[in-house]
Amino acid sequence: MLEKLSIRNIVLIDRLDLAFERGLCVLTGETGAGKSILLDSLALALGVRADLSLVRKGEEKGSVTAEFSLPDSHPVFELLEDIEIAKGEPLILRRVVHRDGGSRATINDQSVSASLMRSVGEQLVEIHGQNAERGLLDAKGHRLLLDQYARLEKPVTAVSLLYHDMRAAQEALEAAKREIEQARIDEEYLRHVTAELGELAPVEGEEEQLAVERSNLMHAEKIAEALRDAEKALTDNGGIENKLRTATRAIERVVEKAAGKLDPVLEGLERAAIEMAEAQNTINMVANDLDMDPAGLEAIEERLFALRAAARKHKCEVAGLPALLKAFEDKLKAVEQSDVELQRLAEVAKAAREAYIVAAKDLSAKRLTSGAKMDAAVIQELGPLKLGSAQFTTLVQELEEENWGPGGINRVEFLVATNPGSAAGPLIKIASGGELSRFMLALKVVLAQSGSAPTLIFDEVDRGVGGATADAVGDRLRRLAETLQVLVVTHSPQVAAAGGAHWNIRKKDVAENTFTSVDRLDPAERQEEIARMLSGAKITEEARAAAQSLIQG
Repeated sequence: MLEKLSIRNIVLIDRLDLAFERGLCVLTGETGAGKSILLDSLALALGVRADLSLVRKGEEKGSVTAEFSLPDSHPVFELLEDIEIAKGEPLILRRVVHRDGGSRATINDQSVSASLMRSVGEQLVEIHGQNAERGLLDAKGHRLLLDQYARLEKPVTAVSLLYHDMRAAQEALEAAKREIEQARIDEEYLRHVTAELGELAPVEGEEEQLAVERSNLMHAEKIAEALRDAEKALTDNGGIENKLRTATRAIERVVEKAAGKLDPVLEGLERAAIEMAEAQNTINMVANDLDMDPAGLEAIEERLFALRAAARKHKCEVAGLPALLKAFEDKLKAVEQSDVELQRLAEVAKAAREAYIVAAKDLSAKRLTSGAKMDAAVIQELGPLKLGSAQFTTLVQELEEENWGPGGINRVEFLVATNPGSAAGPLIKIASGGELSRFMLALKVVLAQSGSAPTLIFDEVDRGVGGATADAVGDRLRRLAETLQVLVVTHSPQVAAAGGAHWNIRKKDVAENTFTSVDRLDPAERQEEIARMLSGAKITEEARAAAQSLIQG
């Protein structure tokens, strides 16, 4: 429950510290005293979007801190696993808003995102404000409210996933139909280009290999001519080999008389002769291996030019031709096997649709059952609220298939009948102002009991009613507060008298400044405040006696 609320520099509040209790907590005050500021401040701590105008005039920042005590089993702790909030310790939500822009959110002094704080706040407090009726009156939100009451989150999520699976399968089938239809239109072209490229049979890396072979063949004649010139230079005029042999014999005749000085000369001549012989052998080998076939060059050039022409035609690189051929073959294969593929996709789409329908119909049945239980619960609340002859009906209808969606196949609407035998109709059209407020309270009470929030706040839920009906409203809120902490902002003395704790909200003018204060009332002050609510500005003894009578019940 909400234990403490501290507010600093928010609109008319400069400094405020409140300690709340279990049960029914009542807040009263004259119109304009600042009750809405109090609720806006709490909402800020619960993660609503920061409004810079909330910062009190003349201050640089404002802050709100809300402290909660929770059982270890409360689901909010699952949201807080990542920031390691220990179970059992108070949960402290703090929001600081700066006038120059921006805000900071913390939970137990650890910085968190506003979205996480909002998710946490939604599980801690439910605020039923004066404008909450608009959501209850709008039939578009009734299905969500029924699902919340029936705790159908898991089946609703499952139906949503199956719906998206069904849509994806259907879209895949439709896309395949479009692709195959287009492919059939292009089938003649596909067959032609596949046959053309298939006959060409491009091979990966072929262009580079052909370019090297073509270069070699184009230069073969020049290489052969150079080899002939080299061989002629080595063999003309008796050849270098004969000259080396003659020089060697001349040195050998006198080598012994030179006392070793000519030995290096002989060794050099021998090496020259060996190198010379090897050079001649290499020239002969290269000449013999040289490909001088003009027809081979022509064939290579023809192949290379054909590949490059095909690449230009299809606006790609020669290296991309094998992949292009594979792509065309796959498209043609898809056309040829289209009936098989379409049948497969149709079966997948059919299975996905059937799975969705089964789950959606099961959810629909749960909604019908839960709707009946919800009707009984709301009708049970109407009796104490002096609407015992009224009827409340949750209408659950199946939609046409074109209106199915991730939320299932149902349209849900709350209908009421205020008099026996009268036709049921929408709340907004059937109920009068006072009746509408009581229907809203009954519905809110039933919905609140299905939520996880341990604290409920009702903002002037009793407006438009008085007398015995207001007594009934107060009694219902008091009984609701037996299991939950309930805070109610009220102008009704009967509702105020039902509270277990009472705070009065006032606006004060101090030194040309206006402040909002909130004071916990003792029994005597409480009697006086309820007497004021009964009689107005002038409090009479009769009003005090009536107030005491209301408090004593």
